[in-house]
This record gives sequence, C-alpha cells and structure tokens, in this order.
Amino acid sequence: MHENEIAKIVVNCAFKVHKTLGPGLLETVYQAALAYEIRRCGLRIDVERGIPAQYQEINLELGFRADIIVENKVIIECKSIEAIAPVHGKILLTYLRLADMRLGLLINFNVALIKDGITRVVNNLSE
Repeated sequence: MHENEIAKIVVNCAFKVHKTLGPGLLETVYQAALAYEIRRCGLRIDVERGIPAQYQEINLELGFRADIIVENKVIIECKSIEAIAPVHGKILLTYLRLADMRLGLLINFNVALIKDGITRVVNNLSE
C-alpha cells in the first residue's frame, strides 16, 4: 500500500476520533483512540516506537519515540495544543529523515474542525 493510501485511511480515522471525542482532551487519549481506529481498518501499527539517531560515528539509542507508525511507512504525531508552530512540522521532517520514511501526518486534535488540525509533511515522497 502506498503512503498516500495509508494517509487517506488515517485521516478518515482522525475525523472519526475527533467527531466522537471533540477537542480538549490529553494527547495520549487521542493517540490511543486513533491507534484503535487504524487497527480496526486492518493496518499494522507501532505505538511509541523508539527510533535511533546517528551523530557522526556515535549511535544514539533513542533519537525519538514516534507516536504511531503505520505499515512501517507513515509517521503520525498526535498533538492536543492551542496551535501548531512551524517548528512542529520541522521536527516531524527530522523524524522522517531519521526513520528513512517519506510521509508524516501532524494531527492536532485541539481544534474546532479537524481538517484545520491536519498537516502533511513529506520527505522526498514520490506520488
């Protein structure tokens, strides 16, 4: 399955979670609900998977923990904050580079309309 197909399923799942729960809850609640919905769609996921980082010749055991990785192709970062800052997209791009993945979704559930809380971040994704 291509990254864009996975992203479409994830976005639909995010809409369902947001419609059911609404804004204002903790990030971990949305992460768990989203993981549940993605699994229900039959996709394989890892939650809070550690990704190592390399700095010169040093292997850093844990560069970051990905909120959700779908089918080993798409990283999802869940947020429940007042507003997404430009740095959040840059951080997700760094995660994509470290994990050698092409597509990430930054999803802020603390919005009135979830479509306003979803940001695609790409790392050399071929369409």
